[in-house]
Amino acid sequence: MIEATHAEMVVKRHLKSVAEVRGFIRLALAASGADDFVPCLVASELVTNAIRHTTGPDDVTFRIGHNDDGTLWMEVQDSLWEEPRVQRADLDGESGRGLFVVEQYTRYWGVRPLSGNTGKVVFAVLNP
Repeated sequence: MIEATHAEMVVKRHLKSVAEVRGFIRLALAASGADDFVPCLVASELVTNAIRHTTGPDDVTFRIGHNDDGTLWMEVQDSLWEEPRVQRADLDGESGRGLFVVEQYTRYWGVRPLSGNTGKVVFAVLNP
């Protein structure tokens, strides 16, 4: 993939930061006129997972960009190497659906480890 544009922010490890990420996405996409609903939904799930399921004092990094072919990509980097997986959610449960949502709204998503098992990057690619 050839990267055309890229924006990045450091996300503090508290759930209030998820709203800040959505605002960041709206700013990043404003010039292109792209609808921000799906990108905000996917990013909310990825960032929430990183905040809830990692430990330690390290912040989370969120990146978003467009490729030359019009696809939108985003990634969340955290300091824990544990591969996320789609879970089967309880009918009454309030969590467990995040990666299912990501899977439904993206072209593809995945995980890549950072060297030395110092963390991971969870990425998602959305259609134009």
